[in-house]
Amino acid sequence: MEVIKSIIDFILHIDKHLVQITSAYQGWTYLILFAIIFAETGFVVTPFLPGDSLLFAAGALIAGGNSGLDIYLLAIILVVAAFAGNTVNYLLGSYLGPKVFKEQNKILKLDYYLKTKAFFDKHGGKAVIFSRFLPIIRTVAPFVAGVGHMPFLRYSLYNIVGGAAWVLSFLMIGFFFGNIPVIKENFTIVVMVIILVSVVPPIYAAIKAKTGKNTAG
Repeated sequence: MEVIKSIIDFILHIDKHLVQITSAYQGWTYLILFAIIFAETGFVVTPFLPGDSLLFAAGALIAGGNSGLDIYLLAIILVVAAFAGNTVNYLLGSYLGPKVFKEQNKILKLDYYLKTKAFFDKHGGKAVIFSRFLPIIRTVAPFVAGVGHMPFLRYSLYNIVGGAAWVLSFLMIGFFFGNIPVIKENFTIVVMVIILVSVVPPIYAAIKAKTGKNTAG
């Protein structure tokens, strides 16, 4: 429970935690943010790590000045992290296959795999790009692409486009809008809105799928 509380606290007060991290670790902050984005996209068991909110907060922090970070260098580093993370996830999926998803598993839920597979069936290769903007699906999608043996070069093309679009959009939105007084003064609420907007589409899709299944039954 303490771990969960710590994660929730980190996500909701991510701006304050980033200030503490940059003050304590300075240049090492690049590596810390790289590790978080890499893990959030690279390991199917870590979908709970902050992604959208972290990028937004990092952009806002740099715009505020005195962070010691460079927005362009950070953008390059995090695009590489997003690309590398998804590539590792794809390779793990290709190696392990769908057998790791179990109905009773709290993290590797079979339901996550089935929903993400349906997402791929509907959108094809473009699902790799679209999934970047959907929590949980963002983490499971590269694994499922690997399980389905999508051609690696084709996957890599979608991967770099999606990773760059995701990182740059949230990082720059934070950079240009994160320090507007009303946003800065209500940063926790803004982060909660970002999280809600991010999770609404997959929740809606899940409810719609369940309703359709019940209707069909």
